[in-house]
Parts: sequence; structure tokens; C-alpha cells
Amino acid sequence: MKKTKLAAIGTSALLATAFLAGCSSDNNANTSSPSSASDKPASSEQVKLTFWRNSGNDAENSAYDQLVKTFNANNPDIKVEMSPIPYSDYDAKLRTSIAANNPPDIMAIDAPNMASYAQSGALQSLTDYFKADGNLDDIPAGTIGAYTYKDNIYMAPLTESSIALFYNKKMFEAAGIPLPSKNPDEPITWDQVREAAIKLTDAKKGIYGIDPAQGFGGAGATAYFKYPIIWQFGGEIMDKDGTTSKGYLDMPETKKAVQFFADLYNKDKVSSLEYPPDPFPTGKLAMTVDGSWSLSFLAEKFPNFKLGEDWDIAPLPKGTKQAVANGSWSLAISSKSKYADAAWKFVNYVTGAEGSKLYSSVTKDIPVRYSVAKQFPELNEYPKNVFVIQNQKYGRSRPITPIFPQMSDAVNKMFEEVSIGKRNVDTAIADAIKKIDKAYADMPK
Repeated sequence: MKKTKLAAIGTSALLATAFLAGCSSDNNANTSSPSSASDKPASSEQVKLTFWRNSGNDAENSAYDQLVKTFNANNPDIKVEMSPIPYSDYDAKLRTSIAANNPPDIMAIDAPNMASYAQSGALQSLTDYFKADGNLDDIPAGTIGAYTYKDNIYMAPLTESSIALFYNKKMFEAAGIPLPSKNPDEPITWDQVREAAIKLTDAKKGIYGIDPAQGFGGAGATAYFKYPIIWQFGGEIMDKDGTTSKGYLDMPETKKAVQFFADLYNKDKVSSLEYPPDPFPTGKLAMTVDGSWSLSFLAEKFPNFKLGEDWDIAPLPKGTKQAVANGSWSLAISSKSKYADAAWKFVNYVTGAEGSKLYSSVTKDIPVRYSVAKQFPELNEYPKNVFVIQNQKYGRSRPITPIFPQMSDAVNKMFEEVSIGKRNVDTAIADAIKKIDKAYADMPK
């Protein structure tokens, strides 16, 4: 997997508990309706909106520059002043501005962090705005669910990334193993993956059958790959309100998923704790679960390892059901903004059909909206259609909870303890539940 993307998934999930404590005096989420006329400036005045976002790659920065320029030109009564902030500094600076009661009007936030911001009262509810003119029917219900907390929508999504099964086609053919279906609705099962991995593993040559979840790196990063395995086996992680893991993480289905995962390393020995650099394109790994972003990475860095000839992708394996994690960086409006209506006008333009099409045409990212995805032929054809359809039909939000960093860390450590430490599944899960439930109990109310 492209390391920069993996690091981004992990780092973006870290939201300090101190932020909640600093905002606990205003801990009721803002659920007000769109701003009244009294919030608007006189018609002769120009509304100035501050917009903070994490600085991205060249394509992302260019896309946002175009969006802001176009919006300002078409809305002379509103001026959006955008501030791209280095990724490593972004969360800390945003939290500080909120704690100091001086946040930007509009802000980019990663999906897993949404609940903690909403719980602290930092975000304006967008529910009424979406119902008025946000064209909710154009967004998959599973996607909008990732931006909903306590029945209120708090962020407007723009794009998605997704993960799938990458497999070495030539290895499969040489071993006489049937190739997985490319149909997003017809995944192979985890049992079939295990059987293929056993045949393809040759430890003496340093070749392993499957890396099921990008190893055991940063909690937020690799947990992103592990949540779907739990769901695919019919398990759960937390209750729908994000308050407890008791009765969910200790479900028989969850235990089965965790044990299956650990067995790949310890019983079947088809997965390794250590791989050489880039094991998949160099023939040391027959299958890996990786992201849509790696299509361009592999094409650029390993041009002789050709999609369709040497390797292919297939939908994520299933246990009893299909599932994939969704949620990405999206736009929110501060509950302190004096001009929420104007802010929504910008947010709705950027994340609506017109802005989303512009953004995805520049970045090549997968747009959230059905109508926009249909306009890009490559998104409706293999291989990218696998990622698109998975998100649209089988996407699930990671646990929506204000203690997401603590939960994510506990889940990742649970997998580590069972897989690396060979700890008893029941004991490891019981400890994870204690950590998660304690984190919620200790959260500033």
C-alpha cells in the first residue's frame, strides 16, 4: 500500500481528549435550523467566509483553488478566503481555534473525527440545509450515515476511497486456482481466500499468500482495514450511538472474525508479520487488501507489473455478508459562524454535482454522488467500478463515536495481541471492551 496514504488514514483519526475537555462547557451539538434573516449582513455588504482545510497534493490543491475562484466569481456578495494548512499541523490548529472561540466559518474534517467535534458543540447541523437543497437522494445512505451523529448530519461529503482484494493473476493461474470474480456483487469468501493462500504460500522462498489488513501499523490506519473483516463475519464493534462495545465486540461473530484473522498468521501461516518493501508487485505476496489510491501508485512505480496481465483486483472477500469502510475528508460549518447560510451556499456548491465533478476531474478521486460518478466512464468500468459499487452498495461508517481514537487504538491492539502475542481471543476482547467503555465514561460530558 502507498505509505503516505496509510499514514494519512492513521494520523487523521487522532483527536485529543483535551479538545473535548476544552469545549465541554458547550457540549450540546448545535441542531439549529438554517440561519434566520437577522444573521445576514445588509445587502450592500460582502460576506467574508474563512475556510480552513488540510493542504493536500498538487491535484487536490489545484482543484480547491479552482472551486474557490469559480464560487467567488459567481457570488460577488460572498468572498471565501481559503487557508490550506500543512497536514501535520491541521488538527491541532483547528482544535486550538475552536477552544479559543475563533474557528473558521468552514472547515475540512476527516470522517472519524466528526463525532468528537459535534459532541463538543463545534459544528452546525446541516440536516435542514440538506433537506432543503442538498439533494440527499444523490448520496448513498451508507455514505451520509458516516457524517450523521445523534440523528443530525454534520458534514457534507465530496469523495470516497475504498479497498479491494489485489491478487497476483499469474500465481493463481500457475497454481490452477480459479480467478476471483470481478463482479462487485460476487466476492469470493474468506474461506476461499484462505484455501488459495495455503496453496500459494512458499515460506522457504519468502512468498506468502495474503496480507489481510496492511499489517499492524498506526491504529487508525490499519484498523480501517480490519473493521470490514468484523462486519463481513456478521460482527459489530460498538452500539449505534457509539457509547459502548459491550455486547458488540464480544459477539460470537466478532470473535470468529478475530480468530480467523489470527489463524492466518499462526495456524495457517499464510501471512507474515514482516515483508520486504513492496512485496505484492515484486512477487513476494500473492494477495493483499489495498486501496483505490494504489492503482496509480503501482502503474507509476511498477510499469512492468501490469494490471490485467500480472495482477487484477476483486471485491473485498466476504464471510456471511459484504462490507467496506467508508468516510473521508468532508466539509463542515462552524456553529459559531455568523453567516451559516452563506457558508452552506459554498459547501453545497463544492460538494454538489457541479463542484464534485470539477474536483474529481482534477484529482481522479471517486465522487460520492451517484450522478457525478455516472459521468466518468472509467468509474463505470473495471477496475474502478469495483471500488465505486462497493462504496455505494456495501459501504459502512466506522464506529461513530466521540472517542474514536481510543476505540481505534483498542481494536488495533486487540488484533495485535491475538495475532502477534497469540493471546486468547476472549481475554483480548474483554480488555478492549474495558478500554473503550472506560474512555467513554471518562469523556467530558
